[in-house]
Amino acid sequence: MITKFSYVFFAVIVIALGIGLNAASAQEADTQQVDSMYLPVNLGPSVNGPYDDILPVISPDGQTLYFCRSQAPENIGGGRQDIWVSELLPDGSWSVARNIGVPLNNRDNNYMCSITPDGNTAVVADAYSDPKNTQRSVAMSFRTKGGWSIPRPLTIKNYYNKNRFHEFSLANDGKTLLMAIERNDSKGGKDLYVSFRQPDSTWSEPQNLGNVVNTIGHEATPFIASDNSSLYFSSDGHRGYGGFDVFVTRRLDSTWTVWSQPENLGPLINTARWDIYYTIPASGDYAYYVSFSNSFGLGDIFKIKLPETARPRPVVLVKGRVLNKKTLEPIEADIAYEELPSGKELGIARSTPETGAYKIVLPAGMKYGFRASAPGFISVNENLDLSQIAEYTEITRDLYLVPIEEGSVARINNIFFDYDKWNLRPESFPELDRVAQMLAANPTMIVELAGHTDSVASDQYNLRLSDKRANSVVQYLFTTHKISLNRIKPKGYGESRPVASNATPEGRQENRRVEMVILKK
Repeated sequence: MITKFSYVFFAVIVIALGIGLNAASAQEADTQQVDSMYLPVNLGPSVNGPYDDILPVISPDGQTLYFCRSQAPENIGGGRQDIWVSELLPDGSWSVARNIGVPLNNRDNNYMCSITPDGNTAVVADAYSDPKNTQRSVAMSFRTKGGWSIPRPLTIKNYYNKNRFHEFSLANDGKTLLMAIERNDSKGGKDLYVSFRQPDSTWSEPQNLGNVVNTIGHEATPFIASDNSSLYFSSDGHRGYGGFDVFVTRRLDSTWTVWSQPENLGPLINTARWDIYYTIPASGDYAYYVSFSNSFGLGDIFKIKLPETARPRPVVLVKGRVLNKKTLEPIEADIAYEELPSGKELGIARSTPETGAYKIVLPAGMKYGFRASAPGFISVNENLDLSQIAEYTEITRDLYLVPIEEGSVARINNIFFDYDKWNLRPESFPELDRVAQMLAANPTMIVELAGHTDSVASDQYNLRLSDKRANSVVQYLFTTHKISLNRIKPKGYGESRPVASNATPEGRQENRRVEMVILKK
């Protein structure tokens, strides 16, 4: 028997390949050509119940699924809408979903909007504001040692919504918030807007994404993918198969107002009914969405494998732990990552209080610096060259914070010299600017800037090169930031203090370094 999913699948594949067949001709295609790996899969009774299971949010690492369940007796208050959660098990199945509990759930409607890659920050809606405030709110909660913090409404400049519904999506950078709301400058009903996190943790006034994305109809349920440029959303204003269809558009510049023409994801996802919930992990291989066909109850959550052309651009998931270098104990730390060589901060994250675990997602194709910082410790910085990465990749990198105490030695990682040169390259400046900030914040601190080399070339040559490089660092701090020369002592050690074998290229790279030694706190 030819099922609905059998004949519509071929349509989405040919559209993805650019053949351009329309839905009618696709329905006449030979269903024997269908690859079963691309058919929708119901997540099963562990996730989906006899109630309405909607608004899925998959964590960027693909390991945790959050969703909204309506009218379940286990919900706080015995009904309405609550946030539920399920974890991916080693065998690929999902654990029995459970109510996430208070404080993310209360006696009103609640749903998850976004979860950051580290799993430590959640954006939630709908009823977390002061009871005197009738405006429905979007709020943020942080994972603590005692569990989730009480959600606090975000302060968004000149925020208002003329529609009874709203949806939000926080980008993985933790600094960009997409929303579907209706305002005076909306093109029709709800439009898609963007707001940016400010230095004081408030959010800028919502900015309309423009006419390419927004229509005289309604745009809803935005989801900004891990590449920070692929935006998936639902619309009844763009041409589609039913009431609401899911589309994807790509951001073309940094203004967030220039977008590619939205592309319909095709008839396998989009049906004659409303299709308005869509979420993708950082790997970009599967999409999770809601369907009312072949469900256990009302709406059920399905997953579907995506063809390459429907996926976001590749990203790299960087994970590890933040540890005290002296004691190896985990540290709760802030993590920031930046573009190199400009030093522009691109995103923020937090390590888990109990374990020090962190995760960040970096779009491929660029060079990055990233760092962990915590009170009482010297910030440790790392760099990654992802300019040649062409597919989803995971990298493990632990970060070691050095206590601020006399005798501590911290490697200054993001300092770059050309081969056999001592002139600082521009991508070194953001790192040295932070060293200057630390010295300014600790006015009695005196440090040694120690230069080291590998064993290539003679001892005398390496000693001279390392000394010149250490002096280059000192001169930058003095001339650019006016740090007193009495507080920063250059010293070249040449090849005399290796930290790795000089027999391999990797070992020699480790030995070519600049370190900061605290002489006086």
